[in-house]
Formats: sequence, C-alpha cells, structure tokens
Amino acid sequence: MPDAQTRTRRTLYPEIEPYETGMLDVGDGHTLYWELSGNADGKPVVFLHGGPGGGSSPDHRRQFHPEKYKILVFDQRGCGKSTPYASLDNNTTWDLVEDIEKLRTQVAKVDKWQVFGGSWGSTLALAYAEKYPERTTELVLRGIFLFDQYEIDWMYKDGGASQIYPDKFEEFLAPIPEGERGDLVEAYRKRLTSDDKDEQLTAAKAWSKWEGDIVTLLPSPETVEHFTSPEVAVAVARIENHYMASHGWLGEGQLLRDATRLRGIPGVIVQGRHDSCTPPIAAWRLKQAWPEVELNIIPDGGHLFSEPGVTDGLVRATDKFAGV
Repeated sequence: MPDAQTRTRRTLYPEIEPYETGMLDVGDGHTLYWELSGNADGKPVVFLHGGPGGGSSPDHRRQFHPEKYKILVFDQRGCGKSTPYASLDNNTTWDLVEDIEKLRTQVAKVDKWQVFGGSWGSTLALAYAEKYPERTTELVLRGIFLFDQYEIDWMYKDGGASQIYPDKFEEFLAPIPEGERGDLVEAYRKRLTSDDKDEQLTAAKAWSKWEGDIVTLLPSPETVEHFTSPEVAVAVARIENHYMASHGWLGEGQLLRDATRLRGIPGVIVQGRHDSCTPPIAAWRLKQAWPEVELNIIPDGGHLFSEPGVTDGLVRATDKFAGV
C-alpha cells in the first residue's frame, strides 16, 4: 500500500442535486429545511453541519458516494433556510438531538443511520449517538469539540487561539470596552441580544470574523466575507454565542463520560494537526474514552472539511463504511 505522501488523494464527489426537499415543523415554533440526495435506496446518512448557526451547503452532499448513500442534509434551528432566522428560543443541544430523531423517522424513514458531523456537528453527533446508540450505525467526525471549558476558553480567552492569531484577536476585542473583557462571551451576549439592530450587527460581524480569520490554514477574503455577511453573521454569532454562554447544555466532561455508550459503534475521526478552532487534544481524549474509533490526524490539515488532507480523510471514511 502506498504511504500517505505518495498515494492519490480523494476529492469530493461531483456535484449532485437533491431529489427531494421540504420543511419539517418540529414544534417549539421552529421549521427545518431538509433535503435528500444520492440513492433513495442507499445506505442512510445524516450530515450535521457546523456552527451552531452555520447552515448547510451543496458541498456537504459531496462527501458521500452518490450511488451508495441516501444523504440527508438539513439546516439546524435558526439558520440557513430554517425558520425563524437567528432565533434563540427553544434552541439547545437537546432540542437539536430530538430534531435529528424526527428527521430520521419522518423524513428519511429509516431504522438507523450513519451520523456525520464536523466541528460543532461533531458535538451534536456525539450527543445524538450517546442518547440513541441503537439508531447509529457509524460515526464519521471531523474537528472534535467536546464543549468543555478549556475549549471555550481556547476560542474566547487570551491564551488560546489568540497566541497564534494575536492580530486577529485584537480585532475581536475591539468592540468590547477594556472593563468588560474579563468574560468576552458574556460581553458579546449583551450586544448580540440587544434591541439595537446596528449594535447587534456590529457585534455579529466581529464575532463571526474572528472565526472566519482562524478557521482555515489558507485564509482568503472570500472566507471572511462569507462569515461577515449579514445573512450569515447574525445567525452564526447569536446562536453560537448562545451555546457558548450556556456551555452547550452539557456538563463538564459529559461527552467523554458518556462515551461508554458508543462501545460497539465503529467510527472515524479526521482531525487536522493545525486546527486552530478545535485543537487535536479533544480528539485524542475522545479516542482514549472510545477505543473502537479510528483517529486520523492529518499532518497538513486545518479545521475545514475543504482542506485537501481533511477532505481526503473524510471521503475515505465514508467510502469505507459504504464498502467502496
């Protein structure tokens, strides 16, 4: 077998269009946009996007062999094409876990499925699989975020990602007066929930720009422009901040403690060595708690699934479980 330096890398599958789309009323005032693509009789998989508040994209369908998989992609509460936009009401990790179950039974109409999640999607995938292990055939995860305090501090306190991106962190600090910088998540929460829409948008753009600046090894103006556009920034910033301020409605260490419920479920973690949003230590700790999982640390990988080495690892994982 050729080694990692010489073998041919796998890229995303060609673009495909959904064969069915719709809106699912999940109660609590929320309606979710969903789409099915690939092979209607294929191996079922649900894709859980990052964020929270990030939304899905057409490229998310392309990580799965279209002839082998029945692919369900959806927008979580408050983001993408789901309604109401940027709503924080009844928007918690456990609301989303139950949404996934409703999508399984009412849209995909399958008994069990593969769960694929990246970044925040990895958190959600773990929460779902630990609650519904009998409904989970495999897990494919990228960029593990366990929602423990050290990970939140890494992103939003001086001493974590700020040590790698000091100039970008200084821009993140700029909207917050020096006297309020002790708890940046709370300081931003006040502004992101303000009735002053101008103040809210200014804070949203700054919050989202910080993520856009550090989310990829190869930053581009297009990436930052995407994160700071009003149609993305407000949902990403409001909902993500809402989750960070609430610790994801997860106890400290909860996902690691409950990883015993994953025993017997095969999985693959694809983790960029140079991931500045979800550092490899979380993936390493999860591996210790869940020995069955295969951990692939990509030496030239960052955070996004579009990083070449990360794309390669993810497509290989989904191909493996589809018998390709």
